[in-house]
Amino acid sequence: MGKKIFVSYKYSDSLVAKLPDIFLTTARNYVDAFQKKIASTDHIYKGEDDGESLETLADSSISSKLGDKIFDSSITVVFISRGMKDGNPEKDQWIPWEISYSLHEQSREGKTSKTNAILAVVLPDQFNSYQYYFQDNPGCNSTTHMTNILFKIMRENMFNIKSADTRQCNGTTIYSGYFSYIYCAKWDEFILDIDKYINIALEICTNKENYNLCKLV
Repeated sequence: MGKKIFVSYKYSDSLVAKLPDIFLTTARNYVDAFQKKIASTDHIYKGEDDGESLETLADSSISSKLGDKIFDSSITVVFISRGMKDGNPEKDQWIPWEISYSLHEQSREGKTSKTNAILAVVLPDQFNSYQYYFQDNPGCNSTTHMTNILFKIMRENMFNIKSADTRQCNGTTIYSGYFSYIYCAKWDEFILDIDKYINIALEICTNKENYNLCKLV
């Protein structure tokens, strides 16, 4: 059954790998590629660009805008890109608010929405590399997630399972299984099998009581 998918991303971020036939590629072009991919499926894309500044908007205005867009979606896909954060406070950027509203239950016109599943898709950077976020550790057969580059609300919803399956390697704790509420995938893998990763995020969401969720910006 198709899902209503809300997509959160930094519209103007150009620190991404070039896509074929697009001279000045930005994160928006990856959203276009995703939309094109799901056009032949029963999934429904929801979302719009983040061109409007939050600095002049009251919290009630932000609530209204995001409530309308996110209310009836069931999964939020966040595109992680190297330049997704700008120099403004996080409360003045769209992505943290979009994640926050995706995690909240909302009541509108007598109906209540459920907490969205959230999937993070890491875009390759301008050097066509994922190492700014994923760093492989062959000696421990593990991968380090560089969560320090993320917004706080994203960091707080990773490695947040209440009862973790872990092991030790060279003094480092290695997690196994679905250890984060926000599951992360590489763009190259995600775009080849979108349903696989959507279903992983939805499975995690069905067990959301096993995670310590942070819902505040």
